Amino acid sequence: MNEAALTLEGWYALHDFRSLNWTAWTAADDEERAVALEELHAFIHEWDAVEASNTGSSTVYAIVGQKADFVLMHLRESLEALNQLETAFNKIAFAQYTTKAYSYVSIVELSNYAAGGGDGSDPMLNPHVISRLKPIFPQAKYFCFYPMSKKRDLADNWYMLEMDKRRELMHSHGLIGRSYAGKVKQIITGSVGFDDWEWGVTLFAEDALQFKKLIYEMRFDEVTARYGEFGSFYVGNLLTPVTFEEMLKL
Repeated sequence: MNEAALTLEGWYALHDFRSLNWTAWTAADDEERAVALEELHAFIHEWDAVEASNTGSSTVYAIVGQKADFVLMHLRESLEALNQLETAFNKIAFAQYTTKAYSYVSIVELSNYAAGGGDGSDPMLNPHVISRLKPIFPQAKYFCFYPMSKKRDLADNWYMLEMDKRRELMHSHGLIGRSYAGKVKQIITGSVGFDDWEWGVTLFAEDALQFKKLIYEMRFDEVTARYGEFGSFYVGNLLTPVTFEEMLKL
């Protein structure tokens, strides 16, 4: 049996995609919408304390296209915390004007493919490693999310490759990603056993065009060209409490 990649895990992640029931929202009276917005603002305001205590991070983006209207993204210390958060949103008045479009459950992950050995020290004591396993969502203007898996097809079976070959391929793959440092921030979450795909990739940038450039360039890398399988792509714009309310204004 081939050697499995070792992984380090950090915060659990939930991507909660919602569609707005515009018919119900426009049919509500002014008081009902005001109560819904007040509870929505209170729900979002609670995220500040979570980030201040370094126990998680949350953000929200408007989705462009027909797959959803917005996504709530959460990082927390446990699955229980994510479950409580999802339930808390479902209890506020605003939630009754939404329908569930898609969700993705995973956990922030770092693998040993690019490690290239080590000095024997505990990586969980490394501040750089911790910052990657327990990241704070950047308030970037744009975001892109997609799930993906590695192929298990006949000759193109990622899991039948020797560890050294996988590490070599991932090193080349990683060089492309690092060339976009400062332009695109990425958070990789593992979802084997948690959701239908194996990884979730969440990208943030101040220029949405960088998503296209990065992903297109990676298409020519062997890891992607030969072994990559992808789900649907979601792209959107940052929502603040102010812009969220503007989006909902009739």
